[in-house]
Amino acid sequence: MAVDTAPTPAPVKLSGRPSVRTLKLAEAIFIPVFALVISALVFSVFLLFLGQSPIDFFSLIWIGGFGSSFSWQQSLQRAAPLILAGLAFAIPARIGLTMIGAEGALVLGGFGAAAIAIPLVTYAVPPLLTLPLMALTAMAVGGVWIGITGWLKHYRGVNETIASLLLSYIAIAIMNFFVEGLLRDPASANKPSTLPIGEAYRIGAMPGTSVHWGLAAGIVLAIVLHILMTRTTFGFAARMTGGNARASQAQGLPVGYLVVTCCVVAGACAGLAGFFEVAAIHGQANASLVAGYGFTGILISFLARHNALAVVPVAILFGAIAAAGGLIQRRMGMPDATVLVLQGIIFVVLLTSESLYGRIKFFQPGPVGERT
Repeated sequence: MAVDTAPTPAPVKLSGRPSVRTLKLAEAIFIPVFALVISALVFSVFLLFLGQSPIDFFSLIWIGGFGSSFSWQQSLQRAAPLILAGLAFAIPARIGLTMIGAEGALVLGGFGAAAIAIPLVTYAVPPLLTLPLMALTAMAVGGVWIGITGWLKHYRGVNETIASLLLSYIAIAIMNFFVEGLLRDPASANKPSTLPIGEAYRIGAMPGTSVHWGLAAGIVLAIVLHILMTRTTFGFAARMTGGNARASQAQGLPVGYLVVTCCVVAGACAGLAGFFEVAAIHGQANASLVAGYGFTGILISFLARHNALAVVPVAILFGAIAAAGGLIQRRMGMPDATVLVLQGIIFVVLLTSESLYGRIKFFQPGPVGERT
């Protein structure tokens, strides 16, 4: 039998061109930053139409968000729940789900933490035992709530976006039902609330700061989930399922288990955010839990390209924007909700910029302007 002795051609090496991985990373950074710049320009036109100075507005955002130690701490304080809310959208997104129900899981998780705390505080159970039980309850409630959506998606074919949104409104209604009824504190005449957990059961600030421990928990959880989704067989299987669920199922991957698990993890993140809102900020459950963190987390996750690590700096940026709202109101005489208009513009521009991925020739492998 003749043996082919022809030399194997060496792989073509393109000199002067970055690797495919580097190009993909550069594209993932460039397009969101480009979207932020375009959003700023569009919002500047909006400000000029109102007779306001865009330079003054963005200067106040910098001052209010990063201009001093106090500003930094306010930004980080507001970023804590946003990190967890961003993770609550990012994890299901890696498996191909558009899950927008983090707001409901956050509210119901916070309410669950406050509800379990009432008998524990009444019987003087030590804080070292009460607070972990509150956190576990919040995570379990949030995990089950979003897990229901994952189960409905995989086993009943229910659209996860609609289901998670409707479940959010149901979660808020459940919280209001108990807060305004069975679990209402008689002393909360103006604002229906559960009984306060008391100062002894409140989570304090990290040493040397006014930022509560929810920020540290969010950062640690972001690192853990990044490792889970990028360095484990579970994460690999989840990403493959996100690429093509039917093909993954045909290859024997447990698609139902992966979908439900990712949803449970996402709900646990949102529920943990609700726990910190109760234990560190409000001290009780009431309508203040419905702060829109879950919906802002959607925007944060999109800007971070659903990367758990990238969620952290993006959440800090949006925490700074929120922290500067009061300063903008005082200095420029504009409503505090002006920053919400900016967030809305960013979201629209960001969604539009999704069409740019894979279309900018500079970021494609091969010689500039040519695909291989």
